[in-house]
Amino acid sequence: MRALVTGGAGFIGSHLVDRLVGEGWDVVVLDNLSAGKMGNISQSKDRVEMVVGDIRDRSTVEKVIDGVQVVFHEAAQVNVRRSVEDPFEDLDINVHGSLVLLEECVKAGVEKVVYASSGGAVYGDPPSIPASEESETNPVSPYGASKLMVEKYLECYYEIYGLDYVVLRYGNVFGPRQDPFGEAGVISIFLSQVLKWESPVIFGDGFQTRDFVFVGDVVEANMKALRYDSFPRIFNIGSGLETSVNEIFSTIIRITGVELPPKYGPERKGEVKRIVLDISRAFEKLGWAPKTSLDEGIKKTWEWMQKQPLNI
Repeated sequence: MRALVTGGAGFIGSHLVDRLVGEGWDVVVLDNLSAGKMGNISQSKDRVEMVVGDIRDRSTVEKVIDGVQVVFHEAAQVNVRRSVEDPFEDLDINVHGSLVLLEECVKAGVEKVVYASSGGAVYGDPPSIPASEESETNPVSPYGASKLMVEKYLECYYEIYGLDYVVLRYGNVFGPRQDPFGEAGVISIFLSQVLKWESPVIFGDGFQTRDFVFVGDVVEANMKALRYDSFPRIFNIGSGLETSVNEIFSTIIRITGVELPPKYGPERKGEVKRIVLDISRAFEKLGWAPKTSLDEGIKKTWEWMQKQPLNI
C-alpha cells in the first residue's frame, strides 16, 4: 500500500510517517519545508519518497499522488495569530491548497482522505463544554474558519465523487519534534524557554484552557481512522481534560525542576478562551482513547528537547 502524507516532514506528519513505515507502507511525503524539517523523516527515509513542494501547485500534487491509495492531509498554515494578521494567506494555503489536493485525489482514484482539522478552533468559544462533534461550530479566527471550510468541501466531494474521508478534529497536540518557533504549541514554547532559563510568557491571565493531547495518541487515531468506513465521519481527538495555561506552566516547572517565575503579556486576538473536547464518539466508533497522560507526555517532550541544539 502507498500513502501520501502532506506536511509529512512536520511535527505530527513525521510521526505519522514513522508509524506508516513501521507497518509496511510505502510513503510519499509532500512538504514545502516552511515548518517541516528533513531531519524529521531521516529514520524512515528508506521507505519514503520525499518531495519538496507545495499543495497549491497542481502539477506537483498530480505527480506525487500517482499510485496512492490513502492521503493523510496534515499540511496547513497552523498559526492562529498569523491567520488574523494575514487571512488571505491562510485561505490560500488551507482552503485553496486543500481543494487542489481533493481535485487530484478524485482524478487519481484515491480511496480515502484523513484530514487534520482543529477541535480547538472550529468550535470557537462553545456555550457549553466539553464540545462534542454535534456542538455548534463558530470559529473566532480565520484559521478556524479555513479548517471548517475544508471539512465542508470533503462532504461535497464525498457526495459528488464518492471520495471517502474521515475528519479528525485535534485538540492541542504536543510532543517531541514540535518546533516552538515554526508551529503553534504552548508546551513546546514553555519548555524551550525553560531550557534557556528564560521565564515563560503567558499571554492573557493564563486561565484560558485547552485540551492537550500527545502526538503518539494522535497518530494512533489516524491509524484507526484509516480502517474506519462508516458514519459519522467527524471525530474529536483530544484528552477530554480541560487544562489551563497556568496549570501547564506549573506542571512544567514541577517536571523540569527549573524554578522560574512566569511573565504575563497582553491577551492575543483570535484565541479561544475555553475549550475541552468530548471524545466519546472516537472511543465508541473508532475504538480509540488517549493513553499518554499530560505528565508523561511533557516528560517525553522535555527529554527530547534537552537533546536538541540550544537554538530550538
